[in-house]
Amino acid sequence: MAPMLIDDGGQVMKMLAMLLSLSGLFLFPADLAAKVKIVSTIPDFAAIAREIGGDRVDVVAMVRPTQDPHFLDAKPAFVVALNRADLLLLVGMELEGGWLPPLLVGARNADIQKGEDGYLDCSTLIPPMGIQSPDRSKGDIHPGGNPHYWTDPRNGIRIARGIAKRLAAIDPDHAEDYQRGCDAFVERLQARIVDWTKRLEPVKGTRVVVYHKSWIYFLDFAGLVEAGALEPKPGIPPSPSHVAGLLKVVQDSGVKFVLQESFYPTELSRQFADKSGARLLVLPTMVGASGMNSYIDMVDFIVNHIATDSEN
Repeated sequence: MAPMLIDDGGQVMKMLAMLLSLSGLFLFPADLAAKVKIVSTIPDFAAIAREIGGDRVDVVAMVRPTQDPHFLDAKPAFVVALNRADLLLLVGMELEGGWLPPLLVGARNADIQKGEDGYLDCSTLIPPMGIQSPDRSKGDIHPGGNPHYWTDPRNGIRIARGIAKRLAAIDPDHAEDYQRGCDAFVERLQARIVDWTKRLEPVKGTRVVVYHKSWIYFLDFAGLVEAGALEPKPGIPPSPSHVAGLLKVVQDSGVKFVLQESFYPTELSRQFADKSGARLLVLPTMVGASGMNSYIDMVDFIVNHIATDSEN
């Protein structure tokens, strides 16, 4: 992990924040003082927050849609944004554990610390899957559960309702506005869930191989079955023997797809797909990639590609 720009006393970050404030280099423009300022670690929660808050919120995301959210280089601009934020939205389940805590220390913003209304760990809003015993020898393990829960649109509903409730607590004068925004978003999302469920009906029970164990929630929604993962342990490259064993699984069980997020390297996945005869689907799982500007667009993109490829 890249070194963080924070010393033990947080003085480096504090000085950087002061310099940036004096020079006007903020992520939040100065004329947005009346708006609720939201910082989201990932663009998906940022997109949902915009749907709920509309013109009453200003939202920035720290992770770009082309980045692996497990790793992020600290930038002074992040500290400035966190310092001015009214609400922090994070994935939790230790996804941001390697980079967010030092930024929160450097931000010196009591309102967005854990336990405050301005700190919303969205993993508390969903039923976790993939809970494991803590053992770092097994790779990038998340003992509280698999953190890639936003790929299940049913969790999108839960997240939206949680964000609306927290916005109402922070800005009670506009609680009804946030509830209306949430209701409208949830209504649209529920209608699309009905459509997606029908679209995915023909592929239910299909066995797939994943690159990284981040598809568990979407597979549950879609009724797909994970037959194995190219990474034998999260974050650990596969050995030749692991790949050979997985090839046998594909041949014996009729695996049709290899699913991979777009921010991981594809060389190994393509080689595996060529050898196994399975179709490689490299799909974005964050809003903003491949021209997807909303959470619904992101899920729709994934569903349509899986459904369409299964027909070919």
